[in-house]
This record gives sequence, C-alpha cells and structure tokens, in this order.
Amino acid sequence: MVYKVLFFSDFGIDDNIAVLYAFFNKEIDLVGVVADYGNVSKKDALRNAAYLQKLTGRSDVPVFTGAELPLTGIPPEYVPDVHGIEGLGPIIPDIEVDYSLENFHGIQDIIEKKPGEIIIVNVGRLSSLAAAFILYPETMKMVKDFYVMGGAFKEPGNVTPVSEANFYGDPYAANIVLTQSKPPVKIIPLDVTSGAIVTPALIDELDEYYHSIDSEVGKLVKPMFDYYFKFYKERNPELTGAPLHDVLTLWALVHEEHEEHVVYLDIPVKIVVNKGEAFGQSIGDFRRSIDKADYPIHKVAVNFNYAEFIKNFYTTMKNSQSHNGTG
Repeated sequence: MVYKVLFFSDFGIDDNIAVLYAFFNKEIDLVGVVADYGNVSKKDALRNAAYLQKLTGRSDVPVFTGAELPLTGIPPEYVPDVHGIEGLGPIIPDIEVDYSLENFHGIQDIIEKKPGEIIIVNVGRLSSLAAAFILYPETMKMVKDFYVMGGAFKEPGNVTPVSEANFYGDPYAANIVLTQSKPPVKIIPLDVTSGAIVTPALIDELDEYYHSIDSEVGKLVKPMFDYYFKFYKERNPELTGAPLHDVLTLWALVHEEHEEHVVYLDIPVKIVVNKGEAFGQSIGDFRRSIDKADYPIHKVAVNFNYAEFIKNFYTTMKNSQSHNGTG
C-alpha cells in the first residue's frame, strides 16, 4: 500500500532524517512538505526543505511556506544546541531560496484533488496545521488521517517537567487540531518516541554504504546524527544512541495495518493553555473507568515494536540509490 503524505515539519535534525526516510520509502508518496518555524526559523526550514529537495532530485515534491509564529503570540525560541544553527547539525547549506513566496493555500489543491486519500503527518509545532483548520474547514474534512508527533503523557516532558516541545511551542494550536479533527488524531508522544533509539554503529554502517555508492544526500545523515547524538549524550551519558522521534511517526503510519507493531489506546486528550508550570502539558485520561473526562478522544500510541522499527529504518535508508539520492 502507498500512503499519500502531506508532511508538516520544522526541519531540525530528526525532521530532516524523517524527510529522507519518506523520500526513500516505497510505501510513502510525499505529496508536499509544509516548512514551519520550530526547531529553526521558518526561513531556515524553507531553505532546508529546498536543500533536501535539490540533493534528492525530488523537485516534484512541492514545498509550502508554513507559520512563522505560534498562535500564542510568544516569539519562538530556536534550539541550535540540539539541531545546529541551520537545523542540519554542522552542515551549512549553500542554496538560494525565494523567502517572499507565500503559497500555503496550495495545500488546499492537494487535499481537494485527492479527497479521502491524503494523510497529514505533523512532526513540528502545530501552528500551520491549526491555521489550515481555521482557514479551510471544509477542505480539512477531506483529509483521510492525521498523525502528530507530540505530547508526553506518562513520560517527563523535554521542555518542562511535564511538557513536550511541539505542544508547548503552541498549545493553542494543538487544542484546535485536537478539537477540530474529525478522524481521531493518532498521537505519537514522547512516551514511545523516546524509545526510538538509533545507535551510532548503525549510522556508521549506513554512512559506509552511502560513501560506497557516492550518495550525496546519504552523506548528510552521519554528520547530522553525530551532532544530535552528542547533545543527547551530554544530557544523559547512559544513552547508547539518539531517539528519532519524527522517523518513528512516519514508521507508525506505514505500519498502521500491523496492530502488533504500534499499540494505541482511545484516550480523551486536552492540552493545558493556561500560563504556569503546566503550560503545554498534554493531559490524557487513562483511568480504567466508565466515567472519563469530557475531552476529544484520540488514539494515543503507548507501545511499539522496536526491533521492527530498527529493521525497517535500516532497510529503508539503504534505498537512497534507487530514489534519486546519488551524487
């Protein structure tokens, strides 16, 4: 089965690797990419999207300009210590981009031309996706499914003790998405993505392969990953690798028919928008009770098959040569 994916991303390191995973995956038809602020500025996200587009030779995949600011009105804080100044670790892309382009409305055409077929995967802040629900409510009803990397339910947050970065960055937007989406959103939270550990040894093996076939796009993976892993290792010396949150979200999509690969629970969910220590916290009612909170019910991932994830990641990332990823 081939999944038609409209990908919303803020183009940090794990986002960039996820985009490559999507480009190389034969089960994913990437119909468009929305470049948002988040890990980096909107301008940097646009440039990174164009850079990957150029290196992969995939000019057929349109890049749309996403949000520059969250709905909260709070200026975003970028994270160069995690993702590098440009969002590509140590890599400085040499490419010119038309930053004046405002083409977000183009997602309407993509969705309306394939009603009931497009799946939206959002791995960054949810500001652009929320804007789509506000601007194009009827069009968004035509979306087949939504996958969102975000939240932390039974796991500590990665921005505050209780809040995950994507929801914390714009909790207003997250609540709009969760209240307006007709099909239940499949939420892939830190509870599972923090376990999507990829080791340096696996990346080294891929890098050796990329050099053997002279894949210019493949050669990006190791320097990006090494930068990313260094951050995680300094924060937690016990880690044996770095979590690829956004790759796991795409992997969950292409394995949706295998219930044993990703386990979801139907959970009432809301995001805290009140300023204070709980700002951006994702609340899920996991109580084993008939009486549950009156929040919108969504599918929250609670477990995944790590062995299958790693096997699929490795084999997919070796597809670079057959997907225009050679130098």
